[in-house]
Amino acid sequence: MKVKNLSVLIICLSVFALFSQAAFAATNVIVTPLQGSVGITMEEYMKRVVEEAYQNKAGLVVFTMDTPGGLVTSMRAMTSFLLDAPLPVVMWVAPEGARAASAGAFLLQAAHVAVMAPGTNVGAAHPVVASGKDVPDEEMKRKITNDLAAHMRSLAQVRGRNAEVVEKMVTESLSLTAYEAHKEKVVDFLAADIDELLENLEGWKVDVRGDKRALSLKSYQVINVEMTPRERMLQLLSDPNVAYLLLTAGIFAIVLEVLSPGGFILGTAGAVMVLMGAYGLRMLPFNWAGLILLLAGIVVIIVDLLVGGIGILSLFGMAALVTGGLILFRAPGGELLSVSKSVIIGMTVAFSLFFIIAVVFIWKSMKRQVYSGQEGLIGYKAEVLETLQPEGLVKCHGELWKARTESGETLPEGSPVRVVRVEGLVLYVEKEDRENALKEGGSI
Repeated sequence: MKVKNLSVLIICLSVFALFSQAAFAATNVIVTPLQGSVGITMEEYMKRVVEEAYQNKAGLVVFTMDTPGGLVTSMRAMTSFLLDAPLPVVMWVAPEGARAASAGAFLLQAAHVAVMAPGTNVGAAHPVVASGKDVPDEEMKRKITNDLAAHMRSLAQVRGRNAEVVEKMVTESLSLTAYEAHKEKVVDFLAADIDELLENLEGWKVDVRGDKRALSLKSYQVINVEMTPRERMLQLLSDPNVAYLLLTAGIFAIVLEVLSPGGFILGTAGAVMVLMGAYGLRMLPFNWAGLILLLAGIVVIIVDLLVGGIGILSLFGMAALVTGGLILFRAPGGELLSVSKSVIIGMTVAFSLFFIIAVVFIWKSMKRQVYSGQEGLIGYKAEVLETLQPEGLVKCHGELWKARTESGETLPEGSPVRVVRVEGLVLYVEKEDRENALKEGGSI
């Protein structure tokens, strides 16, 4: 009787084990890209994909990662989520040429399985400020570095990887190629394509919320998931370069609309660009000092244009634009996020050329004779229609005008005259030599 009960117990345990393994049989494998700067948009996207995959009974999520880094706050939120993910998550640095730099190195270590494609690299996770330079305050630098180094060690220890080497990515800005990372046990294995990746994952043991199971990929279906148009737009707006360009161009457009109203096209376009840039700032750790410098630079250049300066103010305005762009995004906690210097220089040069061309045209227009209003009549030729004694009528610019000789002399009908000044509706004229009038031309 005991033998029979023991047999039943063994059978029950075997069936339970079978169902336990089947729970991780990845019938659906979700493959999706994780590219661009690490920020709020990427954080929300990663969480959405994993949660939807879990709800749809998918067995595995594979993120193809290529990132230069980003916000520490988002990175910490993402690593915490990965450590407690409800299903296995693979971080695969791919395709060839991709990188998992800075914050990306943390995400790679937080995944259940860390994989790299040949020709990729990982590391360089030392904390820097937004301009790319080292943290200026030594004590703050030491605190931030030690904190991030401990976080990196913790992730590697949880996933059973080389904690000493990954720590150097933070303390010494260590960067490794795919082969070096595999040799140092920073990643689990290398895979050039998705088929090789899934082949290596067959039977791979993972720890999901304390439950150690083995992956079964004998029968699977790869499902590719992409960002929604909304998420792609938000990811684009969260790019510091895009936010900087939208803000600068939008403010200029609004100012030009105010200076020369008409059609509301520039004003509307500028308002839209400023709103989009402001939304990008909401997702980025922007610096108020940088934003104020950006606005001040634009205002100074506009003022120089309005007052007809010689360009000295514009030089200060350009300097403010460059400085504001460099410090527009701050980086507390070692966030690596900044506006590209080439974008700042290109934007500044473009606007500088625009204003130089505008100043040239304004200068030329000031030198040109006025053709409208009363001032436009000065210098015009006219013909006496009624003898000026010294007042009478003249024909000027195809119109009849009351006229008066400047010197008080009398001029007979048919005499050519030239307008020298205008007072109210009276033209003051002087005698014009007929031969010169014919040579010079003019309108009578």
